[in-house]
Amino acid sequence: MSKVQLTVDQVYQLAHACLVANGCDEANADAVAATITAAERDGCPGHGLIRLPGYIATLRSGKVDGTARPTISRPLPAVVKVDGHGGFAPLALNMSREDLIDAAKGQGVAVAALSRVHHFAALWIEVEALAEAGLCAMACTAYMPAMAPAGGTKAIFGTNPFAFGWPRKDAPPMVFDMAAASMAKGEILVAAREGYPVPTGTGLDKTGTPTTDPNAILDGGMILPFGGYKGSNIAMMVELLAAGLVGEHFSYEAAQHDNKDGGPPRGGEFLLAIDPSKIAGPGWLDHSEGFFETYLGIDGARLPGARRHANRKDGARTVEIPGDHHAKILDLTKGA
Repeated sequence: MSKVQLTVDQVYQLAHACLVANGCDEANADAVAATITAAERDGCPGHGLIRLPGYIATLRSGKVDGTARPTISRPLPAVVKVDGHGGFAPLALNMSREDLIDAAKGQGVAVAALSRVHHFAALWIEVEALAEAGLCAMACTAYMPAMAPAGGTKAIFGTNPFAFGWPRKDAPPMVFDMAAASMAKGEILVAAREGYPVPTGTGLDKTGTPTTDPNAILDGGMILPFGGYKGSNIAMMVELLAAGLVGEHFSYEAAQHDNKDGGPPRGGEFLLAIDPSKIAGPGWLDHSEGFFETYLGIDGARLPGARRHANRKDGARTVEIPGDHHAKILDLTKGA
């Protein structure tokens, strides 16, 4: 399989041009292209250019409004409500971030509830931005049914990722972003594209038989939760926070209302931001840095996100994608 090498800037330019050609205005194209670029830059291809055709499918089908402008309200001092009006989530997240930071620093704890958005990206991007502002942060979102509950044989959960971030003193924030599933769907998509098997225990085929074939999982099969009932319970928590609490579709409802164009369904996202200085008081940062020092003193231990930051520092880093996928994006850039 031929490969195409792209610089990080070329990833952005390619994604941006494709989005604009298919109905995005500048603000939405910039937000989505920047999100795709961040994923590729940091070595997370499962949320990079592989997702672009899905974004374009939603624009072409009319499911997503590429010119939508989110509206933001503060019904309570610690509550930020964001109505995405059927647009992509990155712009809604960008436009509401300062309100959430302000609310958290003013009240000590604040939440943001995003509704009527289409989320197709990694969560660490929004969590990292909050942690860089000195806040402890969490985020989660649901999707369409892709994962069965522990012991079940029918998908009801999305892969239901959640992310957690913590500020650091003289280092990038500690951020982990993980699916409640045994493997994120984006990683399974990459495995299918590249032609390699996934680990045992990742999922079932459409007959309910365990398989390591990523295509069999994607073609009518289902993903399994990590850790059995533990991952299943976390997936349930994400459904209740990102749908029940926000007032948006649960994963199975998203599927019922989706047009099946292959792109992200309408849904919600829940974010929690906490100001440690208001809870722990002075010295909280030095105290937590002591924990990180002790943690990293353990032979073999590394902090979540370390690989992302190492990739980010590599100024000469290039992104490699299959030639046929690059050709597909160029074809999509010709417009609908």
